[in-house]
Amino acid sequence: MDRSTLILSTTAILFVAFALGWFARWLMTRLSPIENGRIDEVDRLAQALHDAEETRDQAIVYAQERERELMAQVGQAEAEFRAVMEALGESRAEVEAMQTEIERLQA
Repeated sequence: MDRSTLILSTTAILFVAFALGWFARWLMTRLSPIENGRIDEVDRLAQALHDAEETRDQAIVYAQERERELMAQVGQAEAEFRAVMEALGESRAEVEAMQTEIERLQA
């Protein structure tokens, strides 16, 4: 094998290796679900989703705390209402007793 045949065969082998590498890269780019340029966008969307989930969790905690506070206020208002109704019932009984006493004294 002389020198020019060696150079030509080496050149052909390197060209074929380059072509196979280029084809493999092109094939991987086509088959890849995410393009390299879109990776930043996917990262940004993932961060936005994470932030939205944190905000949702904070809103749920706030709503639960607010619901507990409101339920406590409702319980307190119901207790006050029952106390007022009992006092009103007692007052009505007193008024009726006084009216009966007044009618008895007038008769």
